Amino acid sequence: MVETTEKKWYVIRAVSGKESKIKDYIMSEITRLGFESYIEDILVPTEKVIQIRNGKKVSKEKVYFPGYIMIKANLIGEIPHIIKSVTNVIGFLGETKRGEPIPLRKSEVNRMLGKVDELALNKEHAVIPFIIGETIKVIDGPFNGFTGNIENINEEKRKLEVMVKIFGRKTPLELSYMQVEKI
Repeated sequence: MVETTEKKWYVIRAVSGKESKIKDYIMSEITRLGFESYIEDILVPTEKVIQIRNGKKVSKEKVYFPGYIMIKANLIGEIPHIIKSVTNVIGFLGETKRGEPIPLRKSEVNRMLGKVDELALNKEHAVIPFIIGETIKVIDGPFNGFTGNIENINEEKRKLEVMVKIFGRKTPLELSYMQVEKI
């Protein structure tokens, strides 16, 4: 077997929700053992998501591929064993029977890295915290205190069409996400 110094992309399977901690731990373990030259990059693809909590916009990072970490490395000798021995690492995606990690194909790498770049460029992706038919309470504007049901959701304008009973008659209102809260 001829050892090459060419680094390839692999996917590490990990416990979902712990990807960033695992990435940091792998890096510190590799550094501690002096194998930094074998690892070029470790990525945990994330996207920015806006959630609305208590009427306020909260921006948070969300892992795009939960349970997966991308690593560009030369996996020879002890390197795969060191990575697999890290707490919460399940193994490599597509391992053979002998436990040899299989690198991603060029087309897969380009697609994954393209998605990572796209997520980085993408401003922010808002999570729509409402569903049609849900009962909400108006917390801002002239109809403050009224309750109603969501009839329609306009994602582009970030508006809700809400049916509110005013003086015994149903009246449609167009309200922004920030003007209402869940009951």
